[in-house]
Amino acid sequence: MTTMARETTTTPARRAAHPAPAAQAGTPARTPADAPAPAPAGRGRPPSAAPQPGPAAPAADRPSAAASRGSEIRRHELAGFLRSRRERIPPEQVGLPRGRRRRTPGLRREEVAQLSAVGVTWYTWLEQARDIQVSEQVLDALARTLLLDASERAHLFQLAGAVDPSPAAQCPAITPALRHMLTQLEPVPACIQNSRYDILAYNRTYARLLMSDLDAVRPEDRNCMVLVYTNAEWRRSIVQLDDAMRMMAAKLRGSMAGHLGEPAWKMLVKRLTAESAEFREHWERYEVVGGARSRTKQFLNPYVGLVTVDHTDLWLAPDLGARMVTYVPTDEESRERLERLYALALADGNPERDGRPA
Repeated sequence: MTTMARETTTTPARRAAHPAPAAQAGTPARTPADAPAPAPAGRGRPPSAAPQPGPAAPAADRPSAAASRGSEIRRHELAGFLRSRRERIPPEQVGLPRGRRRRTPGLRREEVAQLSAVGVTWYTWLEQARDIQVSEQVLDALARTLLLDASERAHLFQLAGAVDPSPAAQCPAITPALRHMLTQLEPVPACIQNSRYDILAYNRTYARLLMSDLDAVRPEDRNCMVLVYTNAEWRRSIVQLDDAMRMMAAKLRGSMAGHLGEPAWKMLVKRLTAESAEFREHWERYEVVGGARSRTKQFLNPYVGLVTVDHTDLWLAPDLGARMVTYVPTDEESRERLERLYALALADGNPERDGRPA
């Protein structure tokens, strides 16, 4: 009994001097679940030590590798998408000559770069799936050059890991009550705009006041600044066009003071600067106009002729610049012409739109 007591109370130092033999090959190692339960206290037998797990890779490294792989896949998808969209556009569709030695069925890389106002090398890297940063402004320019529809544009921004700042993608919630109000105002033309001149919602009369059909304009192009400086049909409808453009540029500059770091605002100014010499001239004047001003305007409609209206802004959210714009006829002749215009819109069978893609 005395000998047994001495053997079962061997000190840790003595156990370390005589390690247990290694497990034989093919013998399964004990897991914590297989290990015997510790003996009750006072029996003289210390609990068996559970085997320690081997070293594992840091957890932080595994998500990083997965994220890197996902980013690489998106870059290759983006490159393939851009190539496919580029090759489907014949040069004549964007006003370029085909030439004799054109190997690609569509646009060349350098042509896309030129039309989008980006470097040829940079665009080539983009189609080669290089790891480069792409801004919202560049993605917007590429979307317009490649004639992407709303779904393709959303796909482009998603592959690039960017947020589309255009009103087509981020249209504020237009409540049913506001849409109903726009409808009830007909035949008075009315729309809802923000301080960047994005047209967020409009009724049927407004859709045909300054052009044949605003519904036919791409959602990302439904912006009064873009239309007044670049759309020939819209420009022909405005009496005293130069005064209107200068006023709008001055109002845009005044509103932009509170949005200097926002991509959508920078994107709009960059686009107008690139596409319109008139805008560059007006913008460089640094004229500023603020506040709401009710004023009389005249439009030369392609269907009913000259219409004279009082322009009024009804502010919906002053902090965001959202406002309802109404054009109330100033005389009986203009009222009758707007009623005829509304009747034509009804005959077309198109309901009022909320500024978002169908």
